[in-house]
Amino acid sequence: MKKLILLLALLAARPAWAGDGLFELHDRLAVQAGAGPRVALTLDACGGDYDGNLIDFLIRNRIPATIFATKKWLDRNPAGLAVIKAHLDLFDVEDHGENHVPAVIGAGRRVYGIAAEPDVSHLEREVAAGAQAVAAATGITPHVYRGATAIYDAQALAAINRMGYVVAGFSVNADAGATLSRAAIEARLRNVRDGDIIIAHMNKPKSDSAEGLAAGLSELVRKGYKFVRLDQAGLVAVDDAAVRVKRTRG
Repeated sequence: MKKLILLLALLAARPAWAGDGLFELHDRLAVQAGAGPRVALTLDACGGDYDGNLIDFLIRNRIPATIFATKKWLDRNPAGLAVIKAHLDLFDVEDHGENHVPAVIGAGRRVYGIAAEPDVSHLEREVAAGAQAVAAATGITPHVYRGATAIYDAQALAAINRMGYVVAGFSVNADAGATLSRAAIEARLRNVRDGDIIIAHMNKPKSDSAEGLAAGLSELVRKGYKFVRLDQAGLVAVDDAAVRVKRTRG
């Protein structure tokens, strides 16, 4: 397979979480001169169910996406997984962990109410077992990781990079964990610019995510945006903490 360079660009250092050592990674696609406006859609499948309306919309409109799936979600949604596997030309499935535990180290710490990892060895198990589940389900070994809640600390990021994974951030939070209304999702997507990486969710079919994303993404298509997957895109890593590394995918 042709080698693809996965590089990630940190845009905004550590917004609201800096005070307690926790932060989001805000990434964008590298600019490609003459390529036209590009955007990457990433969908988290944390636990829960399968949003068939959203995936069907993407298939009908030939919009590619990078899916970050947990082992929990893969085990619970064999029918949804079968649809994704039938369209691996559109969807790249990457690692979201085994049990959706945040990539934050420390007994007693919590992120959005979810308990963090007690130590690095537990984090390594979360990452490795998630990757094994993706490989077993799809036949393709993942090389990109997104932690539960997309919140990290420096110790966890360093450990994940030592394992050989790129940690994927984002620049546009489209649905705030599948909690926003259709109108709010559309409003956020109206602010998308060339190079943005969108995060949204495909595990809550009772939410407004499918309708809001369908409307907002359709408008981007009308504006001439091209959608790319993270494993197909050239990205550049610029991390002041020097804990994220370049990764060549073969």
